[in-house]
Amino acid sequence: MSTYALLADLPLEIEAYELEGLERDVSSEFTRLSTVIRLRGGGHEGVGEDVTYEGMDQLAFQDAGPSLPLGGRHTIESFSQVLEGLELWPTPPEREPSRDYRRWAYESAALDLALDQSGRSLAEVLGRDARPVTFVVSLRLPEPPSVEPIRRRLERYPSLRFKLDPVSSWDDELIAAIAATGAVDSVDFKGAYEGTIVDQPADPRLYRAVIETFPHAWIEDPKLRPETEGILDGHRDRITWDAVIHSVADIDALPYPPRMVNLKPSRFGSLRALCAAYDVCEERGIGAYGGGQFELGPGRGQIQYLASLFHTDTPNDVAPGGYNAPDPEPGLPDSPLAPEPSLTGFRWGDWA
Repeated sequence: MSTYALLADLPLEIEAYELEGLERDVSSEFTRLSTVIRLRGGGHEGVGEDVTYEGMDQLAFQDAGPSLPLGGRHTIESFSQVLEGLELWPTPPEREPSRDYRRWAYESAALDLALDQSGRSLAEVLGRDARPVTFVVSLRLPEPPSVEPIRRRLERYPSLRFKLDPVSSWDDELIAAIAATGAVDSVDFKGAYEGTIVDQPADPRLYRAVIETFPHAWIEDPKLRPETEGILDGHRDRITWDAVIHSVADIDALPYPPRMVNLKPSRFGSLRALCAAYDVCEERGIGAYGGGQFELGPGRGQIQYLASLFHTDTPNDVAPGGYNAPDPEPGLPDSPLAPEPSLTGFRWGDWA
């Protein structure tokens, strides 16, 4: 039986729902907003989190309030079909990928509610054990770049592992200093992004220096251009993909069969699409790891939960939110994360 088939027929009753805005100042230039969706029915509650990045989209969503006709008796599958037929956006999103983020928020809330109403946990329904989750800390160095943010975190958490975003301002001295820490598991070239603040061009000097200096690191989302393909050719077994993966069809469309992919649940939108990707990766022997979208609420625990069930020992970019601070406080959990699934529902940790 497919993974989704184990979930599709779960009964679900929705009487009402609410939206809760979350906010955190990430830097002097960026305030992160997200929205928690709370579905309620039969004395139970299910939560999901919309991780759309654009603040105006979040505010428009929260201002519109719980205006969708979601009430009634459903199954997970029939509720997904209801969502398919509704316009979930009071105003069009600034970026089309955000449509999947909102869809995932509703579907994950519905799964949480359906499981809680049935008195069962996600692990129980899927017949999988929640296991300790290996994680990395995703970090983009400030400008001008310095190794100090890495060293500072390692002083407090010596076993910490990193996923870093190399940029053209990295010189050979900096790259060597980072490599000397021995703490880098993956490098993200951000090659699939266009027109964003994290765009990074195909820089042959940077690609060659990083790939050669970190010979064991995963290489995420490189730009395949004539000037970089020769550098990448001998390292295809280390190349992994993230931003372009929204479905099994996207995995099939990759330039060559991958050894590893980043499966971010919010990028898939629907539970059906995400579960299909889990199944295909397992059938084909493709490794997977999870990734976050700077969640502020229950969404972070939910992706940690999924990692604990499907890909526990890979470089999951699902570190506890405290690691996002400029100077993480003492006392944060070390990798691997101990399992913290709720007794019922689709929750983890503080939201269990």
